[in-house]
Amino acid sequence: MSPKERILEKTAVLFHQQGYSATGINQIIEEAKVAKASFYQHFKSKEDLCVAFLNERHSYWFDQLEEFTAGEKETKIKLVASFDFLIFMNEKENFRGCSFLNILSEIPSDNVKILNVLQNHKHDLRVYFQNIIKDKLLSDHVYLLFESCIIESQLFKSNQFIEQSKKIIQILSS
Repeated sequence: MSPKERILEKTAVLFHQQGYSATGINQIIEEAKVAKASFYQHFKSKEDLCVAFLNERHSYWFDQLEEFTAGEKETKIKLVASFDFLIFMNEKENFRGCSFLNILSEIPSDNVKILNVLQNHKHDLRVYFQNIIKDKLLSDHVYLLFESCIIESQLFKSNQFIEQSKKIIQILSS
C-alpha cells in the first residue's frame, strides 16, 4: 500500500474509533507508519485529510449500496433492499452509524469545506431515492425515513427501526 493509502486507511479506523476531533495528525502519521513530510505531501491539513476520507467513504458507501440493490427492478423491492443494506452495514461495521453525520457533529458550523462534502453526500442519497420513486414528496419521505433509521440504529445498536421501516415502505409504495 502507498503512504497515501495507509494514511486514509488508518484515518478511517481512527475516526471511527475515536472521532474526528480526538484524532490527531501525529497519531495518524505514527500509526500509518509514514513520515510527516509524506503526510503533508498528500494532505495540507487535517481538514483536507477529512475531505479525502469522506470522498472515499462516499464512493465506497454508494458502490456498496448500488451493488446490494442492483438486482432489484421493482420499486418496492428495491426500496426494501436499500433498507436491508442498512442492516448489512450495521452488522458489518458494528452499528457505526453514518460517518458523515458523525463528523458533522464534531466540526464547527463555519467549516464550509467539510460541510459541502457532507451535504453533497446527503444530496446524492436524496437523488438515489428520487431515481427510484418519481414522486418527489414520497421520495423525500423515504429519504427521511432512511436517515432516521441510520441514527436510531446507531443510538440503540439495533435494527428494529429498520425492520419497522421496511413494513412502512410496503404500505407507502402500494
